[in-house]
Amino acid sequence: MPEGDTVFALARRLDSAMRGRVLTHGELRVPAHATADLADRTVLEHVTHGKHLLTRLSGNLTLHTHLRMQGSWTVSKEGKWLPRSVMPDVRVVLRTDGPAAYGVRLPVVELLRTGDEDQAVGYLGPDPLRADWDPAEAARRLAADPGRPLVAALLDQRCVAGFGNLWVNELCFLRGHHPWTPVADVDLGALLKLGARALTHSATVPGAMQVTTGNKRKGEQHWVAGRAGRPCLRCGTTISVVDEVPNDPERRRTWWCPHCQPEPAGMPRP
Repeated sequence: MPEGDTVFALARRLDSAMRGRVLTHGELRVPAHATADLADRTVLEHVTHGKHLLTRLSGNLTLHTHLRMQGSWTVSKEGKWLPRSVMPDVRVVLRTDGPAAYGVRLPVVELLRTGDEDQAVGYLGPDPLRADWDPAEAARRLAADPGRPLVAALLDQRCVAGFGNLWVNELCFLRGHHPWTPVADVDLGALLKLGARALTHSATVPGAMQVTTGNKRKGEQHWVAGRAGRPCLRCGTTISVVDEVPNDPERRRTWWCPHCQPEPAGMPRP
């Protein structure tokens, strides 16, 4: 699933192609907005909150989309079109007299007034990639349930918006925390400082996207995520994995190094 840094970079790419351009054709291929016509509206900007993309248009309209597991956006140059075989999966068509943007297999497509954006994203926690990032508020939300496992709390977008499964696993490793360490036993300030710096670096530095080790070689880009059964890049211990985070409806996997992330004494096993 795309994470906050991925969607932030996507917004910058869409902005570069579409910002300030007038739509010659704007179509939403979803039942709720099948009759909406966005032609003649100007693309003002693309902004993000966590994993959510907000495309702001003239006339006080915002297109809210979310990629989840299967969605993507494609930008085509002037005069270029998507292959005919792809068009049945297109849910958003934004064409100008230059580039065009297509939202493909998007599971969330919602058109709302810009002033009502909170209806779509107001429940989200602070986002490290936004100008209004508030680490103190993020720490407060994480600490609200002190017995909650760290990995589950970090995945909760109501606490912090933008950390997905990859970043949660990598941050736990980098801070030396077993994934199921209770939130009360974690220096949340230090964790969030590292997480914000890492997410920003990933989103804004060319070639750094989700390379958490600093090594771009295949199989060595991450410390633990996706490395089950392989030796830890730091100590050589075999990386462990479980197939589901407790209380996680999306049943995501969790990886950790048993040596670098020792299990706290008396902690129930996942």
